[in-house]
Amino acid sequence: MLPRLNVMGVGVSAINMEDALGTIAAWVERGERRYVCALNAHSIVEASTDPSLRRIHNGAGLATPDGMPLVWLLKGAGYKEASRVCGSDLMLAVMDAGCRRGYRHFLFGSTPTTLQRLEVNLTKRYPGLCLVGSYSPPFRTLDAVEEEGALEMINRSGAQIVWVGLGAPKQERWMAVSRPRLFANVLIGVGAAFDFHAGVVKQAPVALQRSGLEWLHRLYMEPRRLWRRYLTTNPRFVAGVLMQKTRLRAFEIDA
Repeated sequence: MLPRLNVMGVGVSAINMEDALGTIAAWVERGERRYVCALNAHSIVEASTDPSLRRIHNGAGLATPDGMPLVWLLKGAGYKEASRVCGSDLMLAVMDAGCRRGYRHFLFGSTPTTLQRLEVNLTKRYPGLCLVGSYSPPFRTLDAVEEEGALEMINRSGAQIVWVGLGAPKQERWMAVSRPRLFANVLIGVGAAFDFHAGVVKQAPVALQRSGLEWLHRLYMEPRRLWRRYLTTNPRFVAGVLMQKTRLRAFEIDA
């Protein structure tokens, strides 16, 4: 088991991209069935006040450090080899490795137009990529019949890896509930990665990503949707970490 650092009650995996790729490959080879959550400051804050979401993150096979603040905390705790493993980068890295290993992929989420553009871009980038299906669910809660149909579609496809782009925390809740009913080895929640790789939304420059300021770029791109999240989440994250560091508040990891 890879070590995890308790950040406000959420166990963040002390890993880098190489660790993540090796772990996912091992799951596929051994026929294990897991799910992966990519965590940032917003994910941690939301989970700190939502026990059900916290249990979902802590039940993940990997809870990767998507945001740089989590990487800094890991390094400060002695995990010097830890580095950022964000959903969009992980998606490309796994698909690249999958071309050599013959992984079968399924895309779940976003809009039909975005999925179409995403499939074109990915197959151009990785000619040997094996995409066995995709599905854009409606932007509402699926009824029982629709949910069953979606799960059967994924199972019939023979997918080994399902990429879930429903946005957080909807994608994490879907993965946790659907995990027992899906044959695929790995479910990976990747947030806005579908939009990035489809060319629908511009990703932040690498310099901003590495400096921990990616949120400023996203706020600039989508101010109406994201202003409340970032202007309330970031101070709550800093306050929570400081309280944990100074032992003013104890955060337990829910199993």
